[in-house]
Amino acid sequence: MKQRNDFFWPSYVDLMTALFLTMLVLFVLSYKLFQDKQANLVAANAKLEVQLREKKKIDEIKESLKRLEDPRYFVYNQDFKRYELSFNISFAANSAELPAADKPRLIAAGRFLLRQLSALGTPDGLQYLLVIEGRTARFSRRLASGAYSYDSPKNYDGTITRQISYARALAVYQLWREAGIVFPAPRYEVMPAGSGFGGVNRYQNAQEDLNRRFIIQIQPKIGSLEEVKL
Repeated sequence: MKQRNDFFWPSYVDLMTALFLTMLVLFVLSYKLFQDKQANLVAANAKLEVQLREKKKIDEIKESLKRLEDPRYFVYNQDFKRYELSFNISFAANSAELPAADKPRLIAAGRFLLRQLSALGTPDGLQYLLVIEGRTARFSRRLASGAYSYDSPKNYDGTITRQISYARALAVYQLWREAGIVFPAPRYEVMPAGSGFGGVNRYQNAQEDLNRRFIIQIQPKIGSLEEVKL
């Protein structure tokens, strides 16, 4: 009997020690997993707060940009989510020359744009990107069914097409500079660009010829928001 007792107690102690060590390891592992999860949640929450502050600032800027709306110069296109000239300026086919009759109105629109942007009163660190995007119209033909076909080798979006669309944007940029309309850097970055037959939210079918134009887009530069106290 004494031998059995002598064998039982050491075995019992060994078992309890093993159980204790197992529980200790599980506790340490669980605590580490909890800490990691908590750290991830804190990081995700901090990132979300930054994104929310940036969104709030962008919403405030977009709200302030509403002062650009003036039926004489610019209107907001709700369908395309952008500001556009309130009057149409169409280029002749394969031409980047601005119609002479439209130049005075375009100069007035440029002065209005510079004046309104300068009066926004936004933080000094905030910068704006002003894109003048030239476009070209594709060749289309109406089918007997009433639909339109763009199946033409002339619709190849190559170098010539891009050059014409860029030249149209550059014509606007140069007209403004010649008229003394200069958007000072670094607060403004003016970027003439040509999208050829591309670009989002183009006119389609019967309105295809309206794409022989340019689009002016004004957006805050997202990177500059990091330099602004939000």
